[in-house]
Amino acid sequence: MILTVTLNPAVDKTYRTDQLISGHVNRMKSMMSIPGGKGINVSRILRQFGEDVTATGFLGGYTGKWMQEQIEAMGIACAFVETKQETRCSMNVVADNGYVTEILEPGPQILPQERDRFLECYDKLAQSCQLIVISGSLTPGLENGIYAELIRTAAFYNKKTILDTSGEGLRAGITAAPYLVKPNRRELEYVVGHSCRGEAEILEAAEKLLERGICYAAVSVGEKGMYLISAKRRLFARAPRIRAVNTVGCGDTATASFAASILRQENMETMLRRAVAHSAAQASTLENGNIPKPLVEELFCRIQPEIL
Repeated sequence: MILTVTLNPAVDKTYRTDQLISGHVNRMKSMMSIPGGKGINVSRILRQFGEDVTATGFLGGYTGKWMQEQIEAMGIACAFVETKQETRCSMNVVADNGYVTEILEPGPQILPQERDRFLECYDKLAQSCQLIVISGSLTPGLENGIYAELIRTAAFYNKKTILDTSGEGLRAGITAAPYLVKPNRRELEYVVGHSCRGEAEILEAAEKLLERGICYAAVSVGEKGMYLISAKRRLFARAPRIRAVNTVGCGDTATASFAASILRQENMETMLRRAVAHSAAQASTLENGNIPKPLVEELFCRIQPEIL
């Protein structure tokens, strides 16, 4: 079983429109709601891969109850802690002119007793899973170091962790040495404290993460592709050319792919090829977590990682 942790979930609402004009009334052509938050997105994709998944984190209010019903309907086991405040919503406006605009609400304020209940729940879940994926932003009321605390708890039970977050949560989290960390270029620059102007500087920055005890650093450079670096190997896979419809959720798709590959004990080349293929295929669809398998197989065959 894979355990996913989403401390700041959201109802993801995707709108379609011709164009979004600031300061004007914008009428949408369609709207679709799904349970979201990075860890929940990962859970949905892992179910597509046929993996057993349990999702934990915080849910509250009417939106929280709706999300849990929807998540369970996907075949994902739920072990969320109920919060007094309402779970947030996130809006993703996809315009026909190619622009994608995200409007993200802040999360609920987590009370100390809610945090304590979650940590107790997480401790029990960590003992029974094979791999833990920790991803997404932190909601108010949680300290930056909570991800590091979760990673150390997992390590106590000899469980591998994947960390996919940003900002201070990422900076604090990497001090606990997760098994794999997946920053994009901007997030990597934040952690090391300087810009990475080219491949050599990206590799140097990623290797600094490995010095902290991290086994793999997967660094996304958007539509250009992704690096996967370990102490012994450095690989880069170019992203295949596709017609991108919605790039929201591509990073979560890559994270889910890495999780499945780790469980299957695949080699680095296969891990990277699958992650890039799944991510690109996700970008070709409007709905997050609904990946066309034939396209994945086609893209997987086209991707050939470069040894650096």
